[in-house]
Amino acid sequence: MNKHIYMVRHCEAVGQPPDSQLTEKGFKQALQLADFLNQFGIDRIIASPFLRAVQSIGPFAKRVNLEVEIDERLSERVLSSKSLPDWMNKLEATFRNMELTYEGGESSQEAMNRIQKVVDEITTSDFNSNVFVTHGNIMSLLLNSYDKNFGFEKWKSLSNPDVFLLQMPSTNFQIKHLWKA
Repeated sequence: MNKHIYMVRHCEAVGQPPDSQLTEKGFKQALQLADFLNQFGIDRIIASPFLRAVQSIGPFAKRVNLEVEIDERLSERVLSSKSLPDWMNKLEATFRNMELTYEGGESSQEAMNRIQKVVDEITTSDFNSNVFVTHGNIMSLLLNSYDKNFGFEKWKSLSNPDVFLLQMPSTNFQIKHLWKA
């Protein structure tokens, strides 16, 4: 049977720390996201533990009466434990060199491997229609693992929220961009 994974980037938030909540606009987006996801017959919800991810999927979870499973592996990638004034250039470099790391940070390859384990577990689960809520950088890395053209520039073009479908009929993986912000 086909597996469907709806990959969601969280709605607009007030900041980047794990406890940053959604903006007023972000809460409205979460309601729109719930309306959008309602058409897919989703039977499992997994989210990053970051507050903005949980708040983004909250209205949908309530509507369909599903528990939100928290998975640390969906947390945003830490580029560095130090403040990087030129972080955008540093991030771009990690899309070119997947093994590049900065002090206290995680390489693109490490982050990709982490989120890929979530996908691998979903593909062997009993659930056929899954949604997970995560963050832009790590979601981009997962998309890059299926489509090498999904790099830094495509990461920059993501919206909050954003939704992609990873469809798995047997061993073929197909990606579709579903959300048009």
